Amino acid sequence: MINRSIPARGGTYPFGGHEIARVGYGAMQLAGKGVFGPPRDRAGAIAVLRTAVESGVDHIDTSDYYGPHITNQIIREALHPYRDDLVIVTKIGARRGEDGSWVPAMSPQALTQAVHDNLRNLGLDVLDVVNLRSMLGAHGGPADGSLEEPLTALAELQRQGLVRHIGLSNVTPAQIADGRRLCQIACVQNMYNLAHRDDDALIEDLARHGIPYVPFFPLGGFTPLQSTALSEVATALGATPMQVALAWLLQRSPNILLIPGTSSVGHLRENLAAADLTLSSHSVARLDRIAAGT
Repeated sequence: MINRSIPARGGTYPFGGHEIARVGYGAMQLAGKGVFGPPRDRAGAIAVLRTAVESGVDHIDTSDYYGPHITNQIIREALHPYRDDLVIVTKIGARRGEDGSWVPAMSPQALTQAVHDNLRNLGLDVLDVVNLRSMLGAHGGPADGSLEEPLTALAELQRQGLVRHIGLSNVTPAQIADGRRLCQIACVQNMYNLAHRDDDALIEDLARHGIPYVPFFPLGGFTPLQSTALSEVATALGATPMQVALAWLLQRSPNILLIPGTSSVGHLRENLAAADLTLSSHSVARLDRIAAGT
């Protein structure tokens, strides 16, 4: 159960019909190596989820192609029946090959199947938020191109009552603008962190419209952030570099919601404690220069 006696770390922001804590949890690391297959320690994965919710986390990010299926099944085992104030966000638009590869699955038929798979494995009748993950880029990054067909299909699933809110992931500003003409966009989830700041202007624009921005790979992803400046700021604060990187994101803009992932209870607690850090203007200015390589 979500412990509402604990103040929301990092403040709150409207999302998915709720006012949620800005530090959530990303479930990707609950699957096996390469986000494929079962975890080495299923009981440990369940403990992480339960500890997160007990610590006040009310936003969990997942996908049925993590595993595949396994992460959602672990979430169900750990947390079902869910609290009414727990927002579970999932992604569709890809599937996994037998070799663990990430394969585009953006046809209306594939998206419909993905929504039903998420519902079944999470044990839900309706999904809170579904992000359409664009797979148009040749190397996994954002790429221009129309998302009208898949987004229209997802909007139809919303009309059928299977999806409450629709978000976009791995997309360009033009795709977001086009998407907002088709349906209400509940959030945008793109890669963004101290060293990768292509979306600076986009974050400001979304903030003006009250749309949450959820950075994936907030700590660098499979290549963790490394910087002398980051380490020195962390040492001065008595914190870890990763805690400082998360605190910088929270101070970057009020519409940023965090979903750092981990398979360790100890690391989870460290991530949540990042919201208690306050960075001075001098520290922020020094960290800002990391993206520029100065």
